[in-house]
Amino acid sequence: MKLIIEVIRSEFRKALGDAFGEEYYQIDPLVVLASNPKFGDYQSNIPLSLAKKLGEPPRTIAQKIIDHLNLNNICKPPEIAGPGFINLSLEPSYLETLLSEINLDSLLGVEKATHPQKIIVDFSSPNIAKEMHVGHLRSTIIGDCIARVLEFRGHDVLRLNHIGDWGTQFGMLIAYLKEVYPEVLTTADVIDLGDLVTLYKQAKIRFDEDEVFRETARQEVVKLQAGEASSLQAWQLLCNQSRREFQKIYDLLDIKLIERGESFYNPFLADIVTELDKQGLLEENDGAQCVFLDGFTNKDGQPLPLIVQKSDGGYNYATTDLAAIRYRITEDKAERIIYVTDAGQANHFAQFFQVAKKAGFLPDAVEVIHVPFGLVLGEDGKKLKTRSGETVKLKELLDEAIIQSRKDLETRLKEESRTETEDFISNVSQIVGLSAVKYADLSQNRISNYIFSYKKMLNLQGNTAPYMLYAYARVQSISREGGIDFSNLEKEAQIILAEETEINLAKHLLQLSDIILDVEKELYPNRLCEYLFEVSKKFNQFYEKCPVLKSEEPTKTSRLVLCDLTARTLKLGLSLLGISTLERM
Repeated sequence: MKLIIEVIRSEFRKALGDAFGEEYYQIDPLVVLASNPKFGDYQSNIPLSLAKKLGEPPRTIAQKIIDHLNLNNICKPPEIAGPGFINLSLEPSYLETLLSEINLDSLLGVEKATHPQKIIVDFSSPNIAKEMHVGHLRSTIIGDCIARVLEFRGHDVLRLNHIGDWGTQFGMLIAYLKEVYPEVLTTADVIDLGDLVTLYKQAKIRFDEDEVFRETARQEVVKLQAGEASSLQAWQLLCNQSRREFQKIYDLLDIKLIERGESFYNPFLADIVTELDKQGLLEENDGAQCVFLDGFTNKDGQPLPLIVQKSDGGYNYATTDLAAIRYRITEDKAERIIYVTDAGQANHFAQFFQVAKKAGFLPDAVEVIHVPFGLVLGEDGKKLKTRSGETVKLKELLDEAIIQSRKDLETRLKEESRTETEDFISNVSQIVGLSAVKYADLSQNRISNYIFSYKKMLNLQGNTAPYMLYAYARVQSISREGGIDFSNLEKEAQIILAEETEINLAKHLLQLSDIILDVEKELYPNRLCEYLFEVSKKFNQFYEKCPVLKSEEPTKTSRLVLCDLTARTLKLGLSLLGISTLERM
């Protein structure tokens, strides 16, 4: 549809030049989408903006523009409204032509990127020895959606899971592991992640209360960094146990990631400090090596430093992130790097991006973006927690969504006196439950907090995954009822748009490419959700007003094509959200 508006603007510029002289050929005609359907599809207020300059009434100017405007076969005759607005409505025949073109295209009119980029999407990033919780939900789902959109556009996307698998906390864990479970060094599968979480809590208590244990933990950090065999073995066990549990969730959510944790960059940290020192960027502050930042101050108004080496010689997140960004640019050849983390880390990213720029690690040609997101809240409006006050585990949240989805499905089947197999009930419950969680998250403006409610997200009405899935399934029911194989429909069948609901649906189907390009650029998945919701609404309105199987030819085939295009659009759009469709619900 953006292409349409560019064509209209081009014709407006010609009309302005022809009507008022050469200097007007380059004037912006101010053509925009009409905010109200009664104004048509597009509207220009250029006559009002030119009235003073031309010394003529806006309506007179509007008429002169129309007299020179050639939009035959694209728009109906322009109309002058109010003080001098020019309103335009697209010709149904033009929409029919455009729809016929995308019907022949497996990508539904979405072009591949002209200049594909190497793009890294850094998302999910849980910590070893800790279970994934609701806080990881948004990063995982948003990051996956962004990666899917970029991959669909033809970019070379590297999906990185920057897990927390290194640092001083591992000294504490390894020391406790060796003390309490010495047998783990000889037996690979003694404990599961639940025990690891408990172990972490117990180790933290010991670390906080026992000075001797604290010293042992510090020594284990030294041994780990030096590559001592038993410490590395214990560390590897902790990592492997965690990975297995993380993978269960990734498999459930159909998330693909390549793990490259903090430990991967450990060999490069000393070089980062050396390079910053060579460039004269380092300053000592309370024994720590720091880079002072422009535009950042502490609560006392003093310049704020970014610490890259602590007073004890250790490194921190900033050092690792600097090593990572350097590696990603020099070795991975990334042209765009996208970090999907909570909004609370915004300052951290702004700071280390600045240091990376100053150090020359981040060239102007490479775009780095922090994609922040808000909190998941309970129905009380507070941060989502269990009744005992603990953070909600992600696995338990997803399992509950499937349980709730099954209850809703079984209730509906009973009301409709339908009998279905256990496989059907299990499959639909899982797809609807998980889709509901994903869609409820992605449909929000990612910057905002949102309230998590199973009841709302599983509702068959409204802006929910079940509503979208039901619209898709409705098209498949037409196929079954009429014995229609959509794949065998004549690809060049004539499309006829006669009814208002047909025309409205067609206009929305033609916007898919614009929406995907917008998400690719701005990285807001909710815009794709809003689009799919509108397509579903427009299809349901069309379905209620326009008989499909009972229509006479050629209207019947035209409407079948429109149904098929709707289903293909929904399936593609939902797949980019990481959501599978269902033939029956």
